[in-house]
Amino acid sequence: MTTRTTAELPVACALPPADLEERRAGALGALAAAVLERRELPDGWALRFAPEAGRVPELARVVELERACCAFLRFRLTVEPAQGPVWLELTGPPGAKELLAELLTP
Repeated sequence: MTTRTTAELPVACALPPADLEERRAGALGALAAAVLERRELPDGWALRFAPEAGRVPELARVVELERACCAFLRFRLTVEPAQGPVWLELTGPPGAKELLAELLTP
């Protein structure tokens, strides 16, 4: 099995348009609505969430869904100590940042 680098992967969602709209209305819509802060990164976005009960499993579920259809994305989940904020970074090759901005707009 050969592993491709993110630069070799197309920056496109593999979901059919109807499924993508359903995802945007469901999991991605809920994610976007829960964002407390967005920080622009050179190659993507960092999203801050409140440290509410169930937040980490919810974010992990979204990551699992998205990595199945957006193979070009890199995810980093950071949980700060002492009930601090939870951050999800989504990054990728050129073009990923713009696609993410579109997908994560509430």
